[in-house]
Amino acid sequence: MNCKMLRDKIADSGMSIVSIANKMNISRESLYNKMNGKTDFTAREITGLTTVLMLTRKERDEIFFDN
Repeated sequence: MNCKMLRDKIADSGMSIVSIANKMNISRESLYNKMNGKTDFTAREITGLTTVLMLTRKERDEIFFDN
C-alpha cells in the first residue's frame, strides 16, 4: 500500500480523518490502523475510500494495489 499517496489524497480532500472514517462507517482508530499497515483494508473499505476521496481508478490502484 502506498501510505504516502493515501495521506496526500486525504490532506488534499480537506476532510478530517474523523469525517472520512464516519463516512466509511468505521472508527477513527480503525482507519489509522489501516493507514499505518497494522490491519488491511477490506474491499468494501477500499471502495468507500475511493468514493469519499473521489479517487480515479488509477489512483486507487496506485494506492492499494501497486507494490
